[in-house]
This record gives sequence, C-alpha cells and structure tokens, in this order.
Amino acid sequence: MASYSREAAVRYAKKWALSRNSVYLDFEKLGGDCTNFVSQCLYAGIPEMNYGNSAGWYYLNAYSRSPSWAGVHFLYDFLVGNRSSGPRAYAVDASGIQPGDVVQLGDSVKGFHHSLLVISVQADDLFVAAHSYDVWMQPLSSYAAEQSRFLHIFGSSDV
Repeated sequence: MASYSREAAVRYAKKWALSRNSVYLDFEKLGGDCTNFVSQCLYAGIPEMNYGNSAGWYYLNAYSRSPSWAGVHFLYDFLVGNRSSGPRAYAVDASGIQPGDVVQLGDSVKGFHHSLLVISVQADDLFVAAHSYDVWMQPLSSYAAEQSRFLHIFGSSDV
C-alpha cells in the first residue's frame, strides 16, 4: 500500500503540462488528453496501479488500459470508489483542496468533461495544470464552467 506524494504529482505536471510524455498515448485526437494527463500526474504521486479489470486504474500501453485512465467519469468513479491499491479520493468543496488534488469541470449538456490537476492554492484562486488546452498555473477562475467537482486525493495507505 502506498502513500500519495503531492509534491511528486506537481513536479510531474510541471515537467509535462506543456508537452507530452511519449510513454503514453496522446488522446488529444481521441476526445481529449486531460484525464490521461491527470492520471499520469497521479501515478507520479502514487506509483501503484490497480489492475481490477474495467473497474481498475492502469495503463500498460495504448491497447491495454482501464477506462478510468483517460475517461473523466470513469476516473471519478474509480477514485471515489477505490478501496484497494492506487489513488483514492473523496469529494470536498473548493476550500478542502490542496496541490495535487483534482478538479473536474462540466456543463448541463455534456456533464463533466474536463479534468485538471491543482498546482497551487492561493487565497483568491486555485491554479491548475491541464492538457487538451495545455496550461500551467492557469487560474481556475478563468474557466467558464457551469459545474465543478473537487477531489481530495490520498493514497491507499493514507487513510
């Protein structure tokens, strides 16, 4: 069982927010790379995959991966439902967010459709990194989203 290193997740995000790690498939032309990027960051912070078939969270290659690795809804379901290896999360409001946590944005038409990693928490705003619209230290307040959900990440041994 592993703990979650927020610092390692943020370091990874800083290195790859404005480019792509060739170890992973770029999902940009397959619907977006945002959740793939967030999963990579989470994996840097807790290098422990969960091979629980379709309900797990893993990436071996472009053809062997779980839906939760790159799908917004699937990642949410995995993180809040995980009771085994890999990252876990619980929903909080914005005041409960720390660097290394995840924000998902949505609207009334598509539902939740964008995942971002929190990089910095300041008194007036959260700052994020993301793919699909590649950003580093972007204020969360600059996004026009009808809905948002905040996920506080912890490791399988941080309970």
